Amino acid sequence: MAEKEKTKNQEEGQAMSFWSHLEELRGHLIRSAVSVFLLAIGAFIAKDIIFDFVILAPKEPYFITNRAFCYLADVLSAPALCINQIPVQIINIELAGQFKTHILVSLIVGVIVAFPFILWEFWKFIKPALHPREKANSRGAVFVTSLLFISGVCFSYFLIAPLTINFLGSYQVSDMVTNQIALRSYITTVTMVTFATGIVFELPIIVYFLSRVGILTPEFMKKNRKTAFILIIALSAIITPPDVFSQILVGIPLYVLYEISIGISKRVVKQREEEEI
Repeated sequence: MAEKEKTKNQEEGQAMSFWSHLEELRGHLIRSAVSVFLLAIGAFIAKDIIFDFVILAPKEPYFITNRAFCYLADVLSAPALCINQIPVQIINIELAGQFKTHILVSLIVGVIVAFPFILWEFWKFIKPALHPREKANSRGAVFVTSLLFISGVCFSYFLIAPLTINFLGSYQVSDMVTNQIALRSYITTVTMVTFATGIVFELPIIVYFLSRVGILTPEFMKKNRKTAFILIIALSAIITPPDVFSQILVGIPLYVLYEISIGISKRVVKQREEEEI
């Protein structure tokens, strides 16, 4: 009888522990959602800045990347390098199109800007479950993850987005067809390419955790370099327009990150082996 009561008390304690953890997770999710919501409101209010100087800027001749390419075109006497000198014409064909786009862009900006805080909230939830050595090895994880994401977003915004706009916005099957780009199509292309590149730049973090749990090893990554190279090219083709130059620009940093990830995996495996001894 006493043994049954003890088992029952243990089960009740485990249930309470589960619900307390669930409640704690709910708190982190709520704080993350509130941060996104507040930043989205800020982005909604700052409509002119967000659209005129951020979202729509890469298609304009004054954008820093476009000016840099035109300067390079003058130096190399290669006019083809000068991009986005005739801005693409953006049109809206839906009654509520601009309002819905305004809301969508505000939410996307909220998520991107709040990304480091969201990572911090999830880190605070996970951290108590880690061993002291794991905590020490994971020190700076939020900073590095945020830095990689922001680097990917900036890389895509300042380089891939202008090239994408120039290629797709000026591409014509015939001179009889004029390009008039729908607002939603433009916004979707720029935001998705930018956000996707930010996520892809998290490769070293993914490799770190897969190596930590023993799924990935540096030997496996070295052995499958050719396969990884093909996958990187395929991934570059997915998140960029069908332009070889853009694909190369994305593929190079991704392959560099892959090589860095091999070193990270090697270090993680070595630490794991030392812990097991």
